[in-house]
Amino acid sequence: MTHSLHAADALLPGGWVRDVRLDWDAAGRLTAVRPGAAADASIARAAGPVIPGMPNLHSHAFQRGIAGLTEYRGQAQDSFWSWRTLMYRFALRLDPAQLEAIALWLYVEMLEAGYTSVCEFHYVHHDADGRPYADDATLALVLLRAAEKAGIGLTLLPVLYQASGFGGLPPGEGQRRFIRSTDSMLALLERLKPLCDAQGARLGLAPHSLRAVPPDSLRAALAGLQALDATAPVHIHIAEQTKEVDDCIAWSGQRPVAWLLDHAPVDARWCLVHATHMDADEYRRAAASGAVAGLCPTTEANLGDGIFDLPAWRSAGGAWGIGSDSHVCVNAAEELLMLEYSQRLARRERNVAADASQPQVATSMTLAAVRGGAQAAGRAVAGLAVGQQADFVVLDAAHVALAGLPAPEMLASHVFASQRTSAIDAVWVGGRPRARRGRHPLHDSAAAGFVAARRQLLNTP
Repeated sequence: MTHSLHAADALLPGGWVRDVRLDWDAAGRLTAVRPGAAADASIARAAGPVIPGMPNLHSHAFQRGIAGLTEYRGQAQDSFWSWRTLMYRFALRLDPAQLEAIALWLYVEMLEAGYTSVCEFHYVHHDADGRPYADDATLALVLLRAAEKAGIGLTLLPVLYQASGFGGLPPGEGQRRFIRSTDSMLALLERLKPLCDAQGARLGLAPHSLRAVPPDSLRAALAGLQALDATAPVHIHIAEQTKEVDDCIAWSGQRPVAWLLDHAPVDARWCLVHATHMDADEYRRAAASGAVAGLCPTTEANLGDGIFDLPAWRSAGGAWGIGSDSHVCVNAAEELLMLEYSQRLARRERNVAADASQPQVATSMTLAAVRGGAQAAGRAVAGLAVGQQADFVVLDAAHVALAGLPAPEMLASHVFASQRTSAIDAVWVGGRPRARRGRHPLHDSAAAGFVAARRQLLNTP
């Protein structure tokens, strides 16, 4: 059975097109994208411009529970590292039911805010004492359930975490829920692969960082993943903090990205999360590898990480996408705004992410972030094209910030001149409506579950 929607304006991979008919099959895959199609009274019409759904390429779901709770000075100079200590304390309190409630609400929020899929960088594996659950996949299954209930696409990335610093330093007590041997990680991946396949989710691997995964473990884990699925995505935190760069040089004599490129088979399957602090040669080499830069602008700003040099990356031909990471902000358009504004502040220029081929900043950024996010997710969610999943967002042409404008300016106003969720009319995933007029069907119940879980956690000694 074919399902259809007519859009007066649609953002296709090549740019804006008028009068587009979208057809998709029962599996939610686009079977036809027809520009210049006449409106048909038998086909539903979109309430405004249709843009591709945004993949969120980096999420730690549980951290939504502490968003807003670490914004106070705890020492003479707070930093990422002092924030991390607070985050570890929170992670030690979570139980499976609380994680599911937090993740479900987060995924509902994402859908309402224009994200249609998420890459979940999942590293809370064990119980509060650091012991495996009777079912070792318990917390991974919680995330699969939450994604399925919400109706968001999922790339599940179990995290390999073994050390507290470069050179294999023993893990700290606050990291006890994260730690896995390489063999136990590969066994977990084998357990999860058929479950992800059945749900339409994608399974990959996330070596947490070079400081948390010794070289021998990294090689063994990548070899095991290759045997399980040679096309599976690989995500890694890298070069997020200057201290991390300094520590890596002290350990190896190389900067983190340079070391990784020299010692791992980095290619288009890889997502280099943050990659904030690279030198010119690392920008060039990392872009040439085909890897995606996973940018999380609101989290990077919140944690004081620094500013990624987007023009340097783009000039080297690098792919990039956006993620919400710690979820201090859950809003696809807000991440684009923050990324563009950080570049303006650093360079004292305007409209940095535009180029000669696409002078509209919001259009240029949306297309690039969708391409890069889909690549990082390892899923067919790369935009409004035949063979891709029917994931899309309908903007509200009647919204006060958009009304009466041409479609490119509507998108620009959505990103730069609205409340950034208020102008969303509907969100579709796999050809199914997941949010209408800014609301997901589970909004109220999921919100209540989140509030109850957070209250329990805050009252836990």
